[in-house]
Amino acid sequence: MASHFRSYIWDPVLIISQIVLMQCIYYSFLGLWLVGVDSLVQVRPNRSLDQIFSYEVLGFSTVQGRLSMMAFILNSLTCALGLWFFIRRGKQCLDFTVTVHFFHMIGCWIYNSHLPAALAWWLVNMACIALMAVIGEYLCMRTELRAIPVNSGPKSNL
Repeated sequence: MASHFRSYIWDPVLIISQIVLMQCIYYSFLGLWLVGVDSLVQVRPNRSLDQIFSYEVLGFSTVQGRLSMMAFILNSLTCALGLWFFIRRGKQCLDFTVTVHFFHMIGCWIYNSHLPAALAWWLVNMACIALMAVIGEYLCMRTELRAIPVNSGPKSNL
């Protein structure tokens, strides 16, 4: 008889709900980080969807571009915590990370009517994918590898 320890059961409803949850975490915390970073340095930008979806906002040459890049990087750390709390499997962290960023790329494509062409956008998103996947996987693996307590006390009432 095969062991069922950590067996994986195909559950498309669970997977789709986790994807939707991670997408909600991604955009809600990205919005909070953008507002927080903007207010921290007393910058009054046009708060719009451009800060999230327009690839032209990200850049090294302007203060607003660097602040937006910082918000994206901080958001990847927050999403890594989301992977740890809600996905809980180290081997699925990269899958969910790439899925979240793939849907973000599709959203940017639809919003701008073409694929992002700025090198800064691609660099920031590759760095965010790497950070979110590695930190999320580290946190999940640390939890998965935690010692299972075994009661070594005397057995009674057998």
